[in-house]
Amino acid sequence: MMKEGYQYYKMFGFNRKFKITELKPLPDVIDAFTLCTNKESQMSPDHFRRFLIEFQGEEGVTVDHARMIMEQVLHHIRPNFNLCCFTLDDFFKYLFFDHFNGPVRSEVHHDMTAPLQHYFIHTGHNSYLTGNQLNSDCSEVPIIKALHKGVRVIELDLWPNSSKDGIDVLHGRTMTTPVTLEKCLKSIKEHAFVNSPYPVIITLEDHLTSNLQAKVAEMVIEIFKDMLYCPKDGDQEEFASPEELKHRILLSTKPPKEYLERQANSIMDGNMSNLNHDLSQFFHVEFEDEAEDAANENPEQRTPPEYVQLIGIHAAKASKELKKALTVDSGKAKRLSLSEQTLEKAASLCGTDLVRFTQKNILRVYPKGTRVTSTNFKPLLAWMHGAQMVASNMQGYGKSLWMMHGMFRSNGGCGYVKKPDFLMTKGPNNEVFDSQVTSYVKKTLKVKVYTGDGWRMDFSQTHFDKYSPPDFYTKMYMVGVPADVIKKKTRVIKDDWIPVWDEEFTFPLTVPELALLKIVVREHDVSEKDDFAGQTCLPVSELKTGIRAVPLHNKKGEKFESVKLLMRFVFE
Repeated sequence: MMKEGYQYYKMFGFNRKFKITELKPLPDVIDAFTLCTNKESQMSPDHFRRFLIEFQGEEGVTVDHARMIMEQVLHHIRPNFNLCCFTLDDFFKYLFFDHFNGPVRSEVHHDMTAPLQHYFIHTGHNSYLTGNQLNSDCSEVPIIKALHKGVRVIELDLWPNSSKDGIDVLHGRTMTTPVTLEKCLKSIKEHAFVNSPYPVIITLEDHLTSNLQAKVAEMVIEIFKDMLYCPKDGDQEEFASPEELKHRILLSTKPPKEYLERQANSIMDGNMSNLNHDLSQFFHVEFEDEAEDAANENPEQRTPPEYVQLIGIHAAKASKELKKALTVDSGKAKRLSLSEQTLEKAASLCGTDLVRFTQKNILRVYPKGTRVTSTNFKPLLAWMHGAQMVASNMQGYGKSLWMMHGMFRSNGGCGYVKKPDFLMTKGPNNEVFDSQVTSYVKKTLKVKVYTGDGWRMDFSQTHFDKYSPPDFYTKMYMVGVPADVIKKKTRVIKDDWIPVWDEEFTFPLTVPELALLKIVVREHDVSEKDDFAGQTCLPVSELKTGIRAVPLHNKKGEKFESVKLLMRFVFE
């Protein structure tokens, strides 16, 4: 309970009294206000513009834009304001508005016109599962949730239903309860582009007979209509771009068995010309807008094309020989899937071959089968080797998934993040990026942790400690290439809901383009494990400089309503 600036806790029948700390402007905030206002008591739009440019590193800020931000903030803190000016307290409150002063850019700003293999793509694994991999329910709900979070690759496992006349989606050879394919596809159509306009790719694990594959073809055409991308003959060898594929849905799977048998028969018959035509279809990935063709066609007379004709991204079968599987041939671009264990093996034995492969093709990496509780592997190794689709169990949670969330906060959260140029280029001697080779320090990131607030609003008084206010500290982990990995920690601030650390830390970076800053706040406990008090993960390459409000999230990655840190980021 609280009384007149004090908070009371009961311990052994006695009241313990703790003074409530007021959140006041910090010295760096006062200095910035004083400098930008020329020591005046109020900050005008022109003064605020100076702050945004000189302290926050914003570009192209006009006085009108500065005024617009100030007016929106003032409507929140002083709805009846008359003059568009900030007092020092107003300015300090503005700094905590992450909507206006967040740590990363909120809009799409990467080049979206490069081929698909140039991007890391937000990818789900067994996207239909609500829980563990063995006996949880299958549902369209986790698919919808994933799409709303910006996931762009949805995985569906297709199996015949119990009567063998329909298609179910489930994790095969387990006790998971099925959901119908139709329900999943309709949910994808309805929610595909709620969060992002860029293409949704459905990867299919196909365990169907040919007659059921024909039903799938009919179903996807009927449900997706002009949203469905269907490949044609004669296109270019490389993938199209996310920009060209806006609002399109692509299917990706291995060609059906019957299709491969036709190829084998072609070889035996010596019909090489026919084989070459089939191979060009197999590996060819084409992207075009067929809306006009569909509009001119009578839907009632339209014959469903073969299942293989609907495959927008062909998946190749992985060879048991790693180097052979990763050979970059002269054929059309394709997708290859590797387990996390196979990726680790490939990274240690032939890491540069992985990078070369992903310069033309798409590599998908999925969790090992023993992750029955839907945990995830650390994605950095895959990204360092150019893997575009690092599949995660989105229904789980944990540090690996926090990293996934961090990476895809980049580029406005649209689900596509442009890979660094060095992953897509070769040197004069055909050399490619090698994450094991330590480079020089390109940038140094300085991070100052000022203070935090919001726990007193989002948690009960005794959530962290029954007998006193919490003892918070902040830990920061830099994750990336091996040379850049390091962790830092603030001191513990005892008995305070509004901790003020005011501590600065330095992170030298050799590959800042692949670095993620993981931030975790915990409450120190002498006798038990320290309590979790919030986390976030931020892509270093996207960090906005200056004093920023950093919202924290729970273990599942859901944003707290009020909990934030105030931090400063500076690159040298």
